[in-house]
Amino acid sequence: MKYDFTTVFDRRGKDSIAVDAPSAPGMVPAAKTREGLSRIPMWIADMNFATVPTVPAALAERAAHPAYGYFSPSDAYYDAIVNWHRVRNGATGLSKECIGYENGVLGGLVSALNVLCSKGDGVLLHSPTYVGFTHSLEDNGYHPVLSPLKQDKDGLWRMDYADMEDKLKEGRIHAAILCSPHNPTGRVWERQELEQAMELFRKYNVFVVSDEIWSDLTRPEQRHIPTQAVSEDAKLRTVALYAPSKTFNLAGLVGSYHIIYNPWLRQRVEKEASLSHYNEMNVLSMHALIAAYSPEGMEWVDELRQVLADNVDYACDFIARHFPGVKLSKPQGTYMLFLNCTEWCAAHGKTVEELLIAGIEAGVVWQDGRPFHGPCHIRMNLALPRSLVEEAFDRLKRYVFTH
Repeated sequence: MKYDFTTVFDRRGKDSIAVDAPSAPGMVPAAKTREGLSRIPMWIADMNFATVPTVPAALAERAAHPAYGYFSPSDAYYDAIVNWHRVRNGATGLSKECIGYENGVLGGLVSALNVLCSKGDGVLLHSPTYVGFTHSLEDNGYHPVLSPLKQDKDGLWRMDYADMEDKLKEGRIHAAILCSPHNPTGRVWERQELEQAMELFRKYNVFVVSDEIWSDLTRPEQRHIPTQAVSEDAKLRTVALYAPSKTFNLAGLVGSYHIIYNPWLRQRVEKEASLSHYNEMNVLSMHALIAAYSPEGMEWVDELRQVLADNVDYACDFIARHFPGVKLSKPQGTYMLFLNCTEWCAAHGKTVEELLIAGIEAGVVWQDGRPFHGPCHIRMNLALPRSLVEEAFDRLKRYVFTH
């Protein structure tokens, strides 16, 4: 490969929650790792790879100029986004006017819901559920209405359209959140699935906030279908949220954006987002996005997708061979596993809390799946060099799933 996805970087003391936080209440239990074992960060969704070289080069070049005053986003910023979505997602008709900056996807979500809902309203979303959605809704006075995904005979996660319709109708719901690709299951929705969901939302006049932050990180054989691309109606009733942060490991720079084609909706979301007077772009995050959304960035992402797919294949095969009772559906996108440990825990008289702690004691710092509405689940990050992935699973076999 042209780019380096094998070097193990020491991130300690380099502003990384993934390696510097000893625990995360409600997400990673406090536990001491065995003497002599390093801690392998496999919880929060950032990557342990160096980003595409164009990004640090662009940041260094801009930082070398010693003035960092007020600025407006450049045409190059908007052009980079338009070109990225044209090439990667087949987007047509996207223009500067449809793009708006957001400090984060969750901030954009809240701004959109503040336009579409009244406090106390129910918002439909699927479970398992990204924990950030739950906190954002509850912290802002909205009520999550969960429609559980179902696994088919092959273990593939599917929307339950009958359940969705019942809840839309009974709850008089006006807004829904769609996670595409889905976090935490890693499901990449097919066009027909999105069409059916969006037709249901059209029927009940429900506006949709589509979190597509993982859209660049599908398996090589999978293709992301933007929610706004499935019909003209979907295009006009959807607030789509994106960021380069997951794709290029730029979360610490802060910088997401929305795409809203409907002028009525766009103007109101932008007004809502402006009210705090904090939703302002950082000049370095602008240059980072331009550098990431470049031809070299596209080449880098294509290599990354193959690396992640290979890690997922290795992990799923290892689990199937060595961890009887641990179930999972191989993710089609993202770099996260969502392990169902129900059978294993029952067979061994363990709780998922005890299992989590046993992993951390072995230096595998993984994440509690219960806040994601996985009752006996663990969420696991595979965006690491292969040597660390293999070391982590060797430790799990040796120290955790042993009896």
